[in-house]
Amino acid sequence: MTRNYRDVAKLGIGGPVGSGKTTLIKRLVPKLLDEGHEVAVLTNDLLTQEDADELREHFEGTLPPEMVKGVETGACPHTGIREDPSMNLHTIDEFLDEHPETDIVLIESGGDNLAATFNPELADYFIYVISVAEGDDIPRKKGPGVVDSDLLVVNKTDLAPHVDADLDRMRDDCERVRDGPTVFTDASEDEGIDEVVDSVTRNLLFA
Repeated sequence: MTRNYRDVAKLGIGGPVGSGKTTLIKRLVPKLLDEGHEVAVLTNDLLTQEDADELREHFEGTLPPEMVKGVETGACPHTGIREDPSMNLHTIDEFLDEHPETDIVLIESGGDNLAATFNPELADYFIYVISVAEGDDIPRKKGPGVVDSDLLVVNKTDLAPHVDADLDRMRDDCERVRDGPTVFTDASEDEGIDEVVDSVTRNLLFA
C-alpha cells in the first residue's frame, strides 16, 4: 500500500529569522538517527534552496542528500506552512514514494514572525524557536507561535549576558503565557537539545 503524508510523523519547526531553527535541526537529526528513526528534512525558503543546501552539506555522510528537500514558497512563509501547505504535503509524499521507510519528517519554516503557526494537516507537533538575542520581552509579546506551539524553544541562552536579557524573567513569562512546555537551549553547544528530543519522542513518535 502506498503511504502518504498522513502516515508519517511530521515535526514543524518555526521561528523568526536568526532564531536558530537550522542549527536546531542540525542537532536533532543525529540524535533521532541514533534512536533508530528514518529521518527526512524539508525546508521552506522564499525563492532559494539556501537552507536545504546548507543541511545537505552539513549532513554529508550522515543523511543521504535526497533525504533533504527544499520548497520554494514564492510567498510569505505563512502561506506554505499555514494557509496552503499543499506544496509541502506533496513533497512529503515524494519522500514516502522514494523512501517508504521514513518515519519522521522535520519541516522547517522560512523565517517568520510571532503570528506564525503550522496547519495541523502539515505538522503533528509544532516547535517554535525564539532567540534570547531578540530581547527578553518576546514571551510577554505573546503571539500564536509563542503561546500555541506544542514546545517553545528559547535559544541562544549564551548571549543573555551580552544583550542584557534576564533568563529568569523569561522563564517566568513563559510559564505565565503558555500552558505547554518550554526548553531553554544553546543549540550551538548542544545544551538543552536532549530535552527537546525527549519531548519530540514522547509526544510525537511514541504518542
